[in-house]
Amino acid sequence: MSPATPSCRICGTARPGEAGAAAVAGWVSDRDGRGREGWLCPACARRHVRDIESKLDAEWW
Repeated sequence: MSPATPSCRICGTARPGEAGAAAVAGWVSDRDGRGREGWLCPACARRHVRDIESKLDAEWW
């Protein structure tokens, strides 16, 4: 995995890069409390959808 490859900030799954739109569908981009951009894989996004929509800090998940 190259350092520029985004990965899920919870489970570490690497986001597919050149695989096409269908492979990256479901990935969620968000910002933490410090303004840094992060990514969630589809599985983690589904698991934490209520936390995300409630705008809870990630440390509460």
